[in-house]
Amino acid sequence: MVSANADTHLPFRKALITGGNGNLGRLIASELLDRGVEVIKFDIPGTEPETTVANESIITGDIRDKAALEAVFESHQPDAVIHLASLLSGSSAADPSAAWEINATASFELLTLANTFKVKQFFFASTMATYGTDVPDPMPEDTPQWPSNLYGATKVAVERAGVFFKLTHDLDFRCLRFPLVFSPFAPPSAVTAFPSHAFKAACQGGNADPFVFPVEPHVGVSSMLLDDVVQGTITFLFTDKDRLSQPAYSLHGYAVTAQEVLNEIQRRVPSFEGTFEVNDTVNTLLKGWPSVIVDDKARSDWGWSPKYDFVASADWLMSYFQANP
Repeated sequence: MVSANADTHLPFRKALITGGNGNLGRLIASELLDRGVEVIKFDIPGTEPETTVANESIITGDIRDKAALEAVFESHQPDAVIHLASLLSGSSAADPSAAWEINATASFELLTLANTFKVKQFFFASTMATYGTDVPDPMPEDTPQWPSNLYGATKVAVERAGVFFKLTHDLDFRCLRFPLVFSPFAPPSAVTAFPSHAFKAACQGGNADPFVFPVEPHVGVSSMLLDDVVQGTITFLFTDKDRLSQPAYSLHGYAVTAQEVLNEIQRRVPSFEGTFEVNDTVNTLLKGWPSVIVDDKARSDWGWSPKYDFVASADWLMSYFQANP
């Protein structure tokens, strides 16, 4: 059964989403299903949802298993790939070999399969970490990408491989680079996600100790809300390729400092206490990232415009955490 909201002019009919059971994957899948796209989710064992919905398939496996992925292409014949599966920054630093195998090598093999099976579109989720640190602020769109960590290096490698397939095989490769994301699903181990953790702590209450901000109060970084990540991705996926002047775009939502995060929370929860105890690694990393990323091309080419500023993001997060304690 096709959703009542199905788009009769779909750019693709069946999408393979790697990392499809993750938080971003689930949200993007839901949006696609609502538009009438059939979804195949590929993710690691143990991530399966308790139930599935119509037009959704769940397949578990290792992204490094090319034979398993080839079997997915052969049996399901997806005409689009949305590649979200990746080790994050901290995990990449902890196991560099696995990071390269999962983030870079497996992605190249996936691009190869997508090209072999003639998919209509290949989307890759990248990051502003591809630019490294000590970049101009605001950061221009033509800033060279020289990542300072392995995570960023693997993402640049896939971007370059995707452009290779686009130029040599006419694969419709598309990429978005996201800034720091405010998300209710930020893992506790993600120390750079402290703004999201702070909002959660404020809503949970009952903490005997003040919340620790691991950076100096004035440190800020380009950010955006998870909902804008999802909606921006969907808009990008559904944009006619003739409107795109480049394969990869960087996005920016708003600039916000750690002190502004604390102030906004205390405006809503006066009893919330926060302290600044600098983690040199985190502080140095975020100080080197831009607070503003120029994203004029995305705005002019395909109409990117964030729905949420910082205050609206705070409203969204507080509402979510209060409804989901």
